Amino acid sequence: MQNLLKINQNFAKLPANYLFVEIADRVRNFSREHPEAEILRLGIGDVTRPLPAAVVEAMAAASREMGRAETFRGYGPEAGYPFLREAISKNEFRDRGVEIAPDEIFVSDGAKSDTGNIGDIFGTDNVVAVCDPVYPVYVDTNVMAGRAGDYREGSGFSNIVYMPCRRENGFLPEIPSRRADMVYLCFPNNPTGMGISRKELEKWVAYARRNGSVLLYDAAYEAFITDPDMPHSIFEIDGAKKCAIEFRSFSKTAGFTGVRCAYTVIPKELEFGGVSLNRLWARRQSTKMNGVSYIVQRGAQAVFSDAGKRGVRENIAYYQENARMMLEGLAKAGFSVWGGVNSPYVWLRVPEGMTSWQFFDSLLQKTGVVGTPGSGFGSCGEGYFRLTSFNTHENTRKAIGRIVQAFAGR
Repeated sequence: MQNLLKINQNFAKLPANYLFVEIADRVRNFSREHPEAEILRLGIGDVTRPLPAAVVEAMAAASREMGRAETFRGYGPEAGYPFLREAISKNEFRDRGVEIAPDEIFVSDGAKSDTGNIGDIFGTDNVVAVCDPVYPVYVDTNVMAGRAGDYREGSGFSNIVYMPCRRENGFLPEIPSRRADMVYLCFPNNPTGMGISRKELEKWVAYARRNGSVLLYDAAYEAFITDPDMPHSIFEIDGAKKCAIEFRSFSKTAGFTGVRCAYTVIPKELEFGGVSLNRLWARRQSTKMNGVSYIVQRGAQAVFSDAGKRGVRENIAYYQENARMMLEGLAKAGFSVWGGVNSPYVWLRVPEGMTSWQFFDSLLQKTGVVGTPGSGFGSCGEGYFRLTSFNTHENTRKAIGRIVQAFAGR
């Protein structure tokens, strides 16, 4: 009998749909049944503001270069063009008092890709720790790799250490009692919108140094930080270069969700067993990707021009105003709300007696507003709901008005 092709059975352990695919399916079905309904989307973290003019101009100029033989470019460096790596090194790190060299920066097409792919350089028998609730990619990609173990209803995957982020502890994770090799942290947090203080982050660096662990630090939303006590980078903490990898993105900072550009920072000091993780990631990237397009990288470089910085600040301020409207409006309706100050996400408690998905359906039916059920981010997210500030002022104001009308005095 002919041998059958073997597949990666770990994929079979995943939920049938990725969280945001399930949301899209439910919204699509609702729209089919109610074609006249206006849908207001505060669910997926996709931006609506146009790119800063300086970025558009830089990309247009780069496009024209690609149309001339003397300035045309083919394959670029897999880790990113030197002009962008240097601009990131200077503006995001050195100007803030943090020494990160250009060759410690790896340009990619997104933080989602990098946080998912980083596991390629780590053994499959490592113990993984994640916050709960958590951005689903951290868990799902470790399930795919075979690190997660078996799924147990109500308690998650057997080999993953879940760090509950509850209201009682300010939605911050506590240091796990069990040792973990790979610890995923995201601050400002997706989905709760909560930031972390310098003092609290120092505890995690100390934990990693003490246990020989690596911190996988997702800082995709650092541009929204307003609290001076909250570090923008984990490398502001002494000793972090020996235990941390940081992920950054232009998506929410500069509106690159449809353009695609991000970067991962791996210090050359970061070694385990004498093996450089910087070198391993460079080898992984050079084998599995051909880099980000020249045109996009010129656009990303323009983010750091004076005009680009002004455009970014204007867009961030626009979304921060949406978050303010959301917090005030939801509080007026009687909801308990968190986040939205150092983050584009607002985290709210659903009405008594409802699950997160029941509230999703009720919200959609009554108001046409789309959010994200907290349970989609983990068991500790049950009973909560995430809204994003990335829509327009008009739509945000309209959505909150509908929610207040539908649920005030509930």
